[in-house]
Amino acid sequence: MEDLHTPTAQNPFSGGTPLGSRTALAGGAAAAGLGAGAAAGSYAGSEPKLGAYAPGSAWMEPHRAKSNRRKWVIMGIAVAVAGIIIIAVTVGVVVSNNSKKNAKNLSSSGASSNSTVKQTDPNDPSKFTKDSNLHQAFYGIAYTPVGSQLPDCGNSLAAVIQDVQIMSQLTTRIRLYGADCNQSALVLEAVKQTKVNMTVYLGNYPIATDNGTAYERQRDLIKVAIQTYGTDHIGGVTVGNEFMLNYVNANGVTDPNSAVANQGAQILIGDIQDTRSMLSGLGVSLPVGNSDAGSYFNNEVLAAVDYGMANVHPWFANVTADASASWTADFFSQQDVALADSLSNKPKMYIAETGWPTKSSDAGNANNGASTASIANLQIFLDTFICQANNNGTGYFFFEFADEDWKDKQFGGVEGWWGLFNQDRTLKSGITVPNCQSP
Repeated sequence: MEDLHTPTAQNPFSGGTPLGSRTALAGGAAAAGLGAGAAAGSYAGSEPKLGAYAPGSAWMEPHRAKSNRRKWVIMGIAVAVAGIIIIAVTVGVVVSNNSKKNAKNLSSSGASSNSTVKQTDPNDPSKFTKDSNLHQAFYGIAYTPVGSQLPDCGNSLAAVIQDVQIMSQLTTRIRLYGADCNQSALVLEAVKQTKVNMTVYLGNYPIATDNGTAYERQRDLIKVAIQTYGTDHIGGVTVGNEFMLNYVNANGVTDPNSAVANQGAQILIGDIQDTRSMLSGLGVSLPVGNSDAGSYFNNEVLAAVDYGMANVHPWFANVTADASASWTADFFSQQDVALADSLSNKPKMYIAETGWPTKSSDAGNANNGASTASIANLQIFLDTFICQANNNGTGYFFFEFADEDWKDKQFGGVEGWWGLFNQDRTLKSGITVPNCQSP
């Protein structure tokens, strides 16, 4: 947590109205589309086994007849018939259970037959009807494909294609948080098949305590994705999501530039440099960046990247929805842009996450001070932030595309309810997408 002092710079959202002292908090691993174990260093697993079901087999050896051949032949036939019946019943049960499991996985991945996308040619994802309620008003959108958490990896290309078809009507940029479960390749393949104008910021979510395991696993998946799809639709590779926030909290310090924090920074900088080496080895040139909570950037880390992405959430700052856009602009400008401008490399700064929850799973978490979770308040934030940010050149990634049911089940409160869309890809009732053009 951090106290924010009264802003003095002119604010394009508020005309420079002072907002006083505020408290900011970022979303952590839950907001990153990762399991709770990520922050604890258990972000482990392997490349997903998409559709690779390995059926088992049972082997039965017949008994050999020792005497009374005819009698044993008859009994053998009877046993064989009984065995066939048992096997048939068993197979039927297994098939039934597997069918139910597969149906459940398909549903959880979002690939339902009741898609909100009207695809005019079932064999060509690039041919779909645009929704008149959607506009390319957003600079960018924060996105994690459903089912991209280890160890389950229940995502699917069909579901990602539908997501991209919708998001392409809202923005020309999306950012990912990690690369596990093959999500980099899935998104780039979806962009290829839909033929939409979309730039993707790939992500690598390293863990400080796992000796580089998570970083290296994701780096290799990103490498394969770049080798497969090239860089035409890649805006950059973001290494780290709230790495410094998690590191300083785990080590009992608050200053992201303290001696203790700098030890964590060196771990992250090593990953950043390794990513640059990987890209150089591929013969490609892409910006390499870092994402963290808005008040937890380490100067040495920012000095090592081409861009920074700051999580700036007015909900966690105890401000009203009416003041949310103004607070977001002030915080980002004075905390993050000012820091970047003070460094010799002057990394380009984006807002990695900003948004507003629409509900809470329990009444006790529906309010955070003056911040209240509701559809109406999300609409206020949309109306006061989106077009204004576009006009003043702020690069931001709206949090987020759709609600995430797994977060609600695991964390409760408002965690699963930040989407513009419901998890079934329907625009939330009462939400109107601003009608302005993003840069």
